[in-house]
Amino acid sequence: MQWWWLVLAGLAEVAFVFCLGKARLAVGAEAAGWYAASAGCGGLSFYLLHLSLAHIPLGTAYAVWTGIGAVGSAVVGIVAFGDPLTGPRLFFLATSIGSVLGLKAMAP
Repeated sequence: MQWWWLVLAGLAEVAFVFCLGKARLAVGAEAAGWYAASAGCGGLSFYLLHLSLAHIPLGTAYAVWTGIGAVGSAVVGIVAFGDPLTGPRLFFLATSIGSVLGLKAMAP
């Protein structure tokens, strides 16, 4: 169950970044709503990370959490905000995914 908490924590981190991106493009009350959603997603992400630490070593959990957040945020940037999709970016995203999977495979 702790691995599910960790994956959900990473996805909440991606939602946090998405909300920040939307807030950056909004003004007034709409921006305030996106910032509030961002804060909520960030808090949820930390809470779920905390739950996962019951049985996953800290170093592994943190690396997987940041990996999910980094790769997910890059994908959100490409899909939702028009960030460029280049060969080197794809290569490094793939190596990040491979690293996260390797850490999961090596975890006790």
